[in-house]
Amino acid sequence: MEEKVLVLDIDGTLTNSQKEITPETKRGIQETLKRGHKVILASGRPTPGMRRYEKELELANYGGYLLSFNGGRIVECRTGEVVYQRTLPLTIIPGLYAFARDHQCGLVTYFGDRIISAFEPDEYVELESRINGMDIKVVENFKEYVDFDINKCIVTAPPERAEVLEKELAAKYGEILSVYRSEPFFIEIMPQNVDKASSLDRMLETVGLTRENAICCGDGFNDISMIKYAGVGVAMGNAQPAVKEVADYITGTNDEDGLVQVMEEFIWK
Repeated sequence: MEEKVLVLDIDGTLTNSQKEITPETKRGIQETLKRGHKVILASGRPTPGMRRYEKELELANYGGYLLSFNGGRIVECRTGEVVYQRTLPLTIIPGLYAFARDHQCGLVTYFGDRIISAFEPDEYVELESRINGMDIKVVENFKEYVDFDINKCIVTAPPERAEVLEKELAAKYGEILSVYRSEPFFIEIMPQNVDKASSLDRMLETVGLTRENAICCGDGFNDISMIKYAGVGVAMGNAQPAVKEVADYITGTNDEDGLVQVMEEFIWK
């Protein structure tokens, strides 16, 4: 049997519209694990925001992996070991803080199981807290408080303002950082050249597998890199049109157990 690696985005792919894994999809993934294949959850979420799904799928029992922060960190579920990580240079923090203060927008990063906020949370920071099940800690001096390794920051603003701020931040930091919107109101600040595909490539190399073994499934813009990279790139039926354009295969939606169709077609046969 040729070992496969099933790589799954979470929101809009693994989970349905209610942010839940359906019983049929859960059974399918556990069957794939029991057959000796690997499963990696690959998300823009921080690592603690993925733990609920890691536990639900029992990935620690099977040796699964969490690829969090859009590839900024990879954790082995069985041991909790960080097997790969890219971090932001802390020298950017004062400038980011001044930018967010002057434009009256939100600014957060992550430490442990908390979201660290430079200012009183706006509705978008509160949404990030709810999605990931993480408490918010507002700190008085963000510039001094953040003296630990961080994988990303998020700047938040209403969509029409975020569109403008994204361009300003890209002009300011684009030569040393990756700046893009993951949602209309979230501007992601990431280490340069970090994406799901590049981190996945590093991980597969460490376990002796290649891109040909990978089946990557997603629905959003940040999934395009890994869908193009994979031996089989899968777009969900609910995926953005740009994602479908680069996919090898389009499956059912996240509300139709589209992942089960993928496993039946490319793993179980």
